[in-house]
Amino acid sequence: MVNGIKDYEFQNDCVDFLIDKTAEYQSKQVITVKAPTGAGKTVILIKYIDEYLKNTDGKTAFVWLCPGKGNLEEQSKDSMDNLTPHRDTRNLMYSMLSGFEGGSVTFINWELVTKKGNTALKDSERANLFEKIAEAHKEGIEFIVIIDEEHMNNTKKADDVISAFAAKHIIRVSATATKVDHHEFYEIPEEAVIEAGLITRAIYVNEGVDERKEVKNDYDYLLDLADGKRKKIINDYNMLGLPIRPLVLIQFPVGQPETIKAVEEKLADMGYTYENEMVNIWMSDSKFISDDLTEMDGSPAFLLMKQAISTGWDCPRAKILVKLREGGSEEFQIQTIGRIRRMPERKHYGLAPLDYCYIYTLDTQYKAGLLSSMDKAYQVRRLFLKDEAKDFRLVKEMRNLDFDGMGERETLAKVYKYFKEKYNLGSDKQVNRENLEAGGYNFSHEIDSKILQGVFRTTDEMAENASKHKISVKTTVNTHTHGIYLLHSVDEIKRVTGIQSQKVKNILRRMFSKGKKTKYKFVALDNNDFYAFIINNVKQLKVDFKSVTAQIGGVQLSLALEPKTIDFAIPEMEIYKYSEVKKQMLFRLNAYKDYTNEFCTDKTRSLPERLFERYCEANSNVEWFYKNGDTGQQYLSVVYTDALLKQWLFYPDYIVHMKDGSNWIIETKGGEQAGHSKNIDVQVGNKFNAFKAYAEKYNLNWGFVRDSNEELYINNTEYVDDMSDESWRNIEDVL
Repeated sequence: MVNGIKDYEFQNDCVDFLIDKTAEYQSKQVITVKAPTGAGKTVILIKYIDEYLKNTDGKTAFVWLCPGKGNLEEQSKDSMDNLTPHRDTRNLMYSMLSGFEGGSVTFINWELVTKKGNTALKDSERANLFEKIAEAHKEGIEFIVIIDEEHMNNTKKADDVISAFAAKHIIRVSATATKVDHHEFYEIPEEAVIEAGLITRAIYVNEGVDERKEVKNDYDYLLDLADGKRKKIINDYNMLGLPIRPLVLIQFPVGQPETIKAVEEKLADMGYTYENEMVNIWMSDSKFISDDLTEMDGSPAFLLMKQAISTGWDCPRAKILVKLREGGSEEFQIQTIGRIRRMPERKHYGLAPLDYCYIYTLDTQYKAGLLSSMDKAYQVRRLFLKDEAKDFRLVKEMRNLDFDGMGERETLAKVYKYFKEKYNLGSDKQVNRENLEAGGYNFSHEIDSKILQGVFRTTDEMAENASKHKISVKTTVNTHTHGIYLLHSVDEIKRVTGIQSQKVKNILRRMFSKGKKTKYKFVALDNNDFYAFIINNVKQLKVDFKSVTAQIGGVQLSLALEPKTIDFAIPEMEIYKYSEVKKQMLFRLNAYKDYTNEFCTDKTRSLPERLFERYCEANSNVEWFYKNGDTGQQYLSVVYTDALLKQWLFYPDYIVHMKDGSNWIIETKGGEQAGHSKNIDVQVGNKFNAFKAYAEKYNLNWGFVRDSNEELYINNTEYVDDMSDESWRNIEDVL
């Protein structure tokens, strides 16, 4: 019996659903529950376990997996001990000693079984985890695995642990889950949790932000707004005679020392310090927590934190979230709102300031949640290689790390030439500025942002409307404060081009900033305007820099430095994604046993890949075909260089072994539809040339394959995008 808690109809409905599905013989193995923050998922799961064990034969062991951050497994175990003291609850170490027994509930911290260097999976005098699971299976124990905050542990190690239990059912619980066909699915409506008074009536984003007012300093502006709202809420609590002191969470995405220091200085100017315990900090490398932090009338008014405590931490007086930017265009993770949505007394008060929660952020992008691969429309299955493909060998190329592309001067010359030709730039800086503006570049003196503002009843409503309720905000450039923004923008360009950050920064300064060197100068911006230009235009700069690298390389890699090579063999075991189909059909010619059309659906393969696999399966000349991986040391790779002689790897999609002993290496690309190209790979020309050189060197048949009107065409001569060109031939005439 569950002790002393209030019953809510929406919780009992969820418990009934779980009982029905885990008792039903034909229900699907995985049961996904979408439970909004504040719905009481821990209570729901405890009620479910108690009810299940009460009505079954006692041969089921429950395993409750919790994220490691915040000691959530200890909190969940303590909750179950309080609510159902008659149940056998234990931690992993206890079950490692005594075994997994029927009727037991083992709470496991994910980090114990997935973190590098853990002790739970090491062989020792005690049987390891997998052996204990095997012993339980021999004794007829069935497992039900509960995965709490399931989006937090989407790793291979996590999958291995889950698979080892061979559970009768896996119950995944998350605030960010989505419905997929191969899971049973239950969603607790957020509206029901609101109506029960457990969470706030609405979320107010950026109340009081005035788009007519120029922001001088991000941190000062947002913290002043948040503190004003905090004081208003205190007054309303006092008016009702409630000893509740609202808490402001200040979230840093990364926690750069300089941004933390700037915020600490601002708070100190406002009268809030660590010394008077009005400020607490909770980060991996710094922690100062008052004993009364989570008490309703706790002394801290502000808590500095990172993303780390978005799960496994409960402080119902937390009412306001200030999310600071440490780069120019970070995402706001909507699930972090859960930290400020709980009502402190599990009821509404009839006053908007108390019944709402508040977010202050200048973020421009919003993300609904961290969705694991198990949320998506496919599953995974292990397949094993057929004997006839086990002896197959090819030469695999790898990057030669002794060579790192062009020097800075040559790179600058390439980038300069590209901008000059694309935007028709010359020696007149005013004309250059006008031409760049006409091409989409922004020369504002301030940092321009479009931020969210409005009242949203649910997190789904907020996610769906994030692009519609935007206001414009201008922030005065401060080269000290915004130095991190600039570095963030430079790093974004580095990520898409591979050019070192310092090189990128130097090239941008040579072309767009004032300086003694006038060669390569398009416009001469002062330092503040240069910061604004780079931060405001990072998206366009990424496009242009990437286009520079995508130009067909003028020098073949072989003339610069040979790639390194090793032998490639097809992996003897592969994990492929699959999705359910109405009628299962075996692909007899795939290199792996038991490969079916489940692996060749629109959820797992692109259209040209699906067409090509079906073409191979129907081709009487094919002995077997193999789908290569997209990345990883175990797969076939070919080195190509971009226009800046930077080395990259690409992974051809297919190896086809013919009955006459010849081999084809095939790369599929998006084809044409209604005369328009579907290819989105800007490096396609450089890859084509490298692939051609590789095939000639090792005497292989090869080709790029694209689709048009569901027909396949192959090209292995000269790359052109237009598929009406004679270089694109019908695949049936070639392979």
